[in-house]
Amino acid sequence: MAMFEGLSQRLNHIFSKMTQRGKLTELEINQAMREIRVALLEADVNYAVAKDFIARVSEKAKGEEVLESLTPGQQVIKIVRDELVSLMGSSQSKLDLSGTPPAVIMMCGLQGAGKTTLCGKLASYLKGQSKKVLLAACDIYRNAAIDQLKIVGKNANVEVFERGTQDPVKTARQAVEHAKQQNLDVVIVDTAGRLHIDENMMDELRRMKAELNPAEILFTIDAMTGQDAVNVAKEFNDQLDVTGIVVTKLDGDTRGGVALSVKAVTGKPIKFCGVGEKQGDLEPFYPDRMANRILGMGDVLTLIEKAQSAVDEKEMERMQKSIRENTFTLQDYLEQIESLKKMGDINALMDMIPGLRNKLGGVKVDESEIARNKAIIQSMTPAERFDPDTIKASQKKRIAQGSGTTIQEVNTLLKSFAQSKEMMRSLGGKRKKGKFPFF
Repeated sequence: MAMFEGLSQRLNHIFSKMTQRGKLTELEINQAMREIRVALLEADVNYAVAKDFIARVSEKAKGEEVLESLTPGQQVIKIVRDELVSLMGSSQSKLDLSGTPPAVIMMCGLQGAGKTTLCGKLASYLKGQSKKVLLAACDIYRNAAIDQLKIVGKNANVEVFERGTQDPVKTARQAVEHAKQQNLDVVIVDTAGRLHIDENMMDELRRMKAELNPAEILFTIDAMTGQDAVNVAKEFNDQLDVTGIVVTKLDGDTRGGVALSVKAVTGKPIKFCGVGEKQGDLEPFYPDRMANRILGMGDVLTLIEKAQSAVDEKEMERMQKSIRENTFTLQDYLEQIESLKKMGDINALMDMIPGLRNKLGGVKVDESEIARNKAIIQSMTPAERFDPDTIKASQKKRIAQGSGTTIQEVNTLLKSFAQSKEMMRSLGGKRKKGKFPFF
């Protein structure tokens, strides 16, 4: 399920009715505001936050500029978008890692929010920023928490500092000393979570804060736990004065209200959001981009950033040349499949392109079909991938057996590839040189 899918559908339905009218009356605006309020509450947005949001939008929507406009529906959409951006923090809030290294990031949150996994994702993200990172295992209470962090660290290719079940504050202090000796830039401390807030937990976190003087204290919040999580975030902030929020599992079957509520309730910005289970599925949080996604306006900037991280410049240029010169092969197609996989969920990528989902009639990509096509291509010889026109019936049988598919499925792929190649050839002759050949 795409993030905010339910809310996006409701809002777009409301806006479509508004944009069909040449003029809007106050009565029609009031009706639209009631519908938007219901949509927000159904998305699990905090009641007080939704009430204040509607009050601000309603006041601006009833202004003379909107009521007298020739396109009042579009004006209201702009007001809603601007207020959504404001609600989620106006502008991106970056990590503050200034000061004498190593900068310490304390990760905190309740058990089950994905905090330990997030430590690895954040370490990978910072490594991509040319930072040398150390993970500190300071959750001594949850069974296998230290072992889990070791696995996470191995996947991120980052050292994990652990001292068993000794006092976590002492372990954290020793981890920082170790990082200094190794000239590392950042220490990410995986603190203990609980199933609920208790005084012992908070006391340990307060002692750790006093000992480490962290550059960042990030509270991990599970988008699937709704308003209870927002209340917990407020309690943590009251006790620790956190510096930012990380929303995990935003890609799941979630209504998204946490992301819309937590900034207003805690006063602290969302700095990152987890959008999948893979190591690279952590995105910096941009309120304006998220507002665009909610309103179905796409998120081209994030899409470009994902593409740039997945495909290097030389590979892009080579692929563009093969399209322009009509030498695009099944091997190129296979490499593009790999590039897309690095970028994350393909259906989520499609939602970042404004209007694409509607143009395709709401259809979703079957990722199992992509995996099947990959298996078919990998069962071909290099010569067959280079020139699929040479593939005869006996070769198709061998390819089908090798890939665990049918001859019909092999034929479908070959036909689809031939059509795609012809389309790219025609587009390649018309378009100027672009950045991303697979879009």
